[in-house]
Amino acid sequence: MMKYDTDTIMPRRARIDAPGALHHIICRGIEGQRVFRDDKDRDNLIKRLGKILENSSTPCYAWALIPSHFHLLLRTGNMPIARIMQRLLTGYAAYYNRRYQRHGHLFQNRYKSILCQEDTYLLELVRYIHLNPLRAKIVSSLEGLDRYRYCGHGRLIGRKRDQWQDTDTVLSLFGKRAGSARKLYRVFVEKGIAQGKRTELTGGGLVRSYGGWGALKSLRRMRAHLKGDERILGDSDFVMSVLKVAEENMERKYRLAASGYDFNKVLHQVSRVFNLKPAEILLPSKQRQRVRARSLLCFWAVKELGLSATSIAHKLGMTQPSVSRALQRGERLAADEGLTFDIDDRYA
Repeated sequence: MMKYDTDTIMPRRARIDAPGALHHIICRGIEGQRVFRDDKDRDNLIKRLGKILENSSTPCYAWALIPSHFHLLLRTGNMPIARIMQRLLTGYAAYYNRRYQRHGHLFQNRYKSILCQEDTYLLELVRYIHLNPLRAKIVSSLEGLDRYRYCGHGRLIGRKRDQWQDTDTVLSLFGKRAGSARKLYRVFVEKGIAQGKRTELTGGGLVRSYGGWGALKSLRRMRAHLKGDERILGDSDFVMSVLKVAEENMERKYRLAASGYDFNKVLHQVSRVFNLKPAEILLPSKQRQRVRARSLLCFWAVKELGLSATSIAHKLGMTQPSVSRALQRGERLAADEGLTFDIDDRYA
C-alpha cells in the first residue's frame, strides 16, 4: 500500500511513491547548464548521495553522472524518494554556489521521477543508465566505461566497490557466482550499445512501453483498454494499480482539506497524544516531550495534509532543513509507538 506522498497538493500531478517502489530519477541543471565542472564536484555529489542512501536504507542499482545532469535507479527504503532528493539537491546546490560564488537555482525545479515495473524494466534500466556516459561521448568505448569512475557500471564489473550501491541484487540476476555473473552482465551491457538512445525508458506509461502512439492505436482497435501515465513505466495493469493507490491517497488529502481539516486540527490531535497545550508545541523547546510532539506534528502535517516543509517551518519558527529532520524523527516515532492519525468523524 502507498505510504508516502510528501508533495503539496497542487494542480500539477504529484510524484508517486510507495515502500519498495523502483524509481528512475533524472535530474537536470537549470536551462541545461553544467552541474559538474570537475571531479571535485562529482566526488562531492557521490559522497552526499552515499551518506543519504546508507542512512535511509535506500538501495541504489544504477547511477551515472553527466556534466549537465545525472541518473539514479533507486528503490524506496525508510525515507520517501522526494525527501532523499530534497536533501541531496539542496546540499549539493549550496556547496556548488559557495564554490563558484553564484546564486539562484542550480537544478530544474521538477526533477523527473518515474515509478517503474521491476520485473520488466530493472535490468533494462540498469543498462540504459550505465550506457549514458558512452552515449554522451564522455568515454569512447566499453573499455573506457569499465574504467569511468562516475557511473555504477564499474562497480558491477568489480573495478570499484561502494557500500551504498547494491551490486548483489543486479548480479544475482545473471548467476550465482560473482565472477561469471559479472561477465554475463558486461555482455548484456555491450549488446545494448547498438540500441542507441531508448526514449521508451524515460517514462510515459503505455505510450512508450508499447512503442508509441501508433502501436497503441492498433491495440485500441482490438479493443484493448489501456492506461498510460508519464510518471509510470509499466504495462496497463501495473499503471492502473499504481494510480489506484495514488488516487486513494490524494482523495483522502482533498477530502480532509475540503472538510476544513488544517494544520491547527492536526496540532490539536498531537496535543492530545502528548497531553500538551497547543501553544506549548508551537514554541521551540529542547524539552524531550515537546521535541517529540513537534516531530510528530511535522510528519502528520506532511503525510496527511500534504503541507510543504516551507509552510510548516514558518508556522513553527524553524528552518526548512530542521523541519526535514523533525519529519524523519516523527516518522520513526509514529512507527515505533504505533501512533496513527485519526480522522475526527466531524471532519471525515
